[in-house]
Amino acid sequence: MIIALVAGEASGDQLGAALIRAIRVSKPDIRFAGIGGPLMRAAGMDTWWDSGQLSVMGLFEVAQHVPRLFALRRQLIARLLEINPDVFIGIDAPDFNLGLEKKLKARSIPVIHYVSPTVWAWRSGRVKTIAKATDRVLCLFPFEPAYYDSQTVAADYTGHPLADEIPLQLDTGSARAELGLETTGRLIALLPGSRQAEFQKLAVPMLDAADILSKRYPGIGFLMPAATKLIGENFRTELENYPGVNCRIFSKRGKEVMAAADVVICASGTATLEVMLVNRPMVVCYRLAGMTYNIAKWFKLVKSRFFSLPNILAAEPLVPELLQHDVSGQNIANEVSRWLDQPEQCEKLKHRFDQLHQQLRVGAASTAARVVLGHIGAGD
Repeated sequence: MIIALVAGEASGDQLGAALIRAIRVSKPDIRFAGIGGPLMRAAGMDTWWDSGQLSVMGLFEVAQHVPRLFALRRQLIARLLEINPDVFIGIDAPDFNLGLEKKLKARSIPVIHYVSPTVWAWRSGRVKTIAKATDRVLCLFPFEPAYYDSQTVAADYTGHPLADEIPLQLDTGSARAELGLETTGRLIALLPGSRQAEFQKLAVPMLDAADILSKRYPGIGFLMPAATKLIGENFRTELENYPGVNCRIFSKRGKEVMAAADVVICASGTATLEVMLVNRPMVVCYRLAGMTYNIAKWFKLVKSRFFSLPNILAAEPLVPELLQHDVSGQNIANEVSRWLDQPEQCEKLKHRFDQLHQQLRVGAASTAARVVLGHIGAGD
């Protein structure tokens, strides 16, 4: 039996690896192949291409890579038709995977899309496209299946593996000791994103904020977990322009850095969910390319009140969100100061985050594995 998968970027690699391990618990002889990252390779998947090749952000950024991505998809389709998998699972990366899934479904290959595209926030008309492209959608969040009720596609809430992997309680002092840090003093984590496009838009405003906070709170320190070697090198170069900022750079170790921090400044995306699960106050920043942002505004493509996952899950503004032109050093610093200066608000937030964490803690990988195996008639 063969399961083919295609995952985009680091978050998809995490989900894919957890799913592979969960499926192998009951079906150890299944073969996995397709596009994945280091975690999926470590879980035993035959990766034909690395998932980093799909990591492109924004409408116009994607346009620059269209010829390469189309060529990659043509080669991938040929290989998939050759092995004729029992099911294809597209993990996130909807702009790449949905077109691929539609072609595979037309060739009678069962198709599952893992991670519902954000139809509740952005381009809601994609629900119809998803119904044409896939047989089933696995949803990470409990409010998502309702968006597919009007379509023929089945949708299952399976939960998020991160909610299972991250303990309900993470001690700040222990996290600092693990990183070799002093266990006292204020520390702020800087997470400008795992993709180069995000980094280029957010690193400087975050460092501007760090410079302001360094003057406002003598002795304050900063931590930065570099998702890749290149991100780390580029951040170190930028940091040279801020001699007053005391910042330590770590290779990856994102969760430990989050747990060690008093407040986290982070790019919007999966990182905001991780910070929520680690249970730390945060300030969320999001910048698109200028033309991409203007098109989204002109055509009213964005439907959600919020763009950070904690606020979306709670349906209320639990954490501050800074969008586009509001992403400035001064604004970020002011929001961080509100958390630092109001410990009672931090305690209220931690209680709310704990509630959300428990709602998402449903054995996600095992649940998703049961749905996949049941869909192809291989369940116990």
